[in-house]
Amino acid sequence: KLVDLEYRFHLWRFSHMKTVERIIGAKMGTGGTSGVTYLRKALELRFYPELWDVRTGI
Repeated sequence: KLVDLEYRFHLWRFSHMKTVERIIGAKMGTGGTSGVTYLRKALELRFYPELWDVRTGI
């Protein structure tokens, strides 16, 4: 299911963010991003927002 795929990727993003937080702390990210702040915001992104909109409307 697409929702399961997104869920697993979200878990990976969270795990990655926590690892980065432990290793580099508040330093700038490797790609020139704001580091952990950028990764924390990425947790709010969804692959298929339309699926969540439909589920909410049901």
